[in-house]
Amino acid sequence: MLVDSHCHLDFPDFAEDLDGIVARAETSGVGRIVTISTRVRRLGGLIQIAERFPNVYCSVGTHPHHADEEDGIAASELIELSKHPKVVALGEAGLDNFYDDGSPEAQERGFRAHIAAARATGLPLVIHTRDADEGCGRILEDEMAKGSFRAVLHCYTGGRELAMKAIELGLSISFTGILTFKKSGALRELAAELPADRIMVETDAPYLAPGKFRGKRNEPSYVVEVAKVLAETRGVSLEEISRQTSENFFRLFSKVPAPKAAA
Repeated sequence: MLVDSHCHLDFPDFAEDLDGIVARAETSGVGRIVTISTRVRRLGGLIQIAERFPNVYCSVGTHPHHADEEDGIAASELIELSKHPKVVALGEAGLDNFYDDGSPEAQERGFRAHIAAARATGLPLVIHTRDADEGCGRILEDEMAKGSFRAVLHCYTGGRELAMKAIELGLSISFTGILTFKKSGALRELAAELPADRIMVETDAPYLAPGKFRGKRNEPSYVVEVAKVLAETRGVSLEEISRQTSENFFRLFSKVPAPKAAA
């Protein structure tokens, strides 16, 4: 089986086809889906979706683009909201210097609050980092010195230095359809180098459809295409990459019940 560890089923792109999307994922061998929060104040909609489908779970957090909008949400509130049985992670939170959405100060405050919540709950933090390798690395090192926490750098497109720093700190790296793009040779080289027990796959749907479906709306079933390229990149079979990435997911997202075979 495979896991889509990061998508956004609450986005309008899926509103008219949610049952079909989840069914296609299951048919494609995707056994678990995590739909990721971008606004704490919209968690209710995510929980409704997660409760509707047995194999769908969610996170709680504020995307850095909305850091000003939700500035001041305390770690204590995140901790309380994460007690819901279907909430299995914090985030996504982090730093994004590519767009002007979310001031740097609010992004950093939010990032640190989410780390504190991850540390307190033991739940993994889903980290968004774009064009922010130096700042992200600095915060991760600073916060890890205060006490360990678990996290994954999702949709990884950063440099080798940040990736290796994350690995050194005990964190994981997740890849999307970007891995399949023709111009992503450097990213594939990095994916081939990372430890087998620290890699995962995701779609970030509805965005970033893999090469085979480029230009179309992405969906969780397409995570199979990411896994195929990751397997080819690492010189292993699709079955092996499916097993390894799923084991890595269930170890990190330990609140998600694993099928007996995966366990």
